[in-house]
Amino acid sequence: MSYEIEKTEAEWRAQLSPEEYHVLREAGTERPFTGEYTDTKTVGVYSCRACGAELFSSETKFDSHCGWPSFYDARDSDAVELLEDNSLGMRRVEVRCATCGGHLGHVFEGEGYGTPTDLRYCINSVSLTLRPAG
Repeated sequence: MSYEIEKTEAEWRAQLSPEEYHVLREAGTERPFTGEYTDTKTVGVYSCRACGAELFSSETKFDSHCGWPSFYDARDSDAVELLEDNSLGMRRVEVRCATCGGHLGHVFEGEGYGTPTDLRYCINSVSLTLRPAG
């Protein structure tokens, strides 16, 4: 797959912390309930930590109590790409930044949260940067 922003693995390693690299470039997952944005209520826009692309709005963030920041919709339909993920013996849908291909997390459907889309974008805090409004 090709992306608007492409770098070598060495360039990504130089730019990102080891944890950011593990999540964004190796599709890792941060431990639940440890991310800086899990419980934040700050109004603003969440951008990709690797490339700065705007991904999610605080307006669609909700409390899912799952251990990671949850959103019911992306900021723009073209902001993220969804890929089938059959790793770990289960079927999931991976969420990536559409600009740089960075792994963000997974999206789940039909869990009964009562959100307008019935979706839960379960996103690693370490893959995001919050830009407060104002």
